Amino acid sequence: MLIVAIAWIYVVGLMALTESGVLLGIMTFFGYCVLPLSLLFYVGGSGRRRRRNAARAAAQGGAASAVPIDDGAPSRSIE
Repeated sequence: MLIVAIAWIYVVGLMALTESGVLLGIMTFFGYCVLPLSLLFYVGGSGRRRRRNAARAAAQGGAASAVPIDDGAPSRSIE
């Protein structure tokens, strides 16, 4: 995934260099590179953050409330 991001930065950097003005180049770079890649890395790292937070909570003794258990079965409510 990192090699794809580096290649995308290279491509968008070249796109930004061919813009007619400096401001347009900066806007192109941020619009096509920085914002989408930051969103991609944030969403892609959510599982890693969740595991790290669960491990931190388990180390502090709060493992029962750190990670909700989802066994895939539909939940039943008692009414």
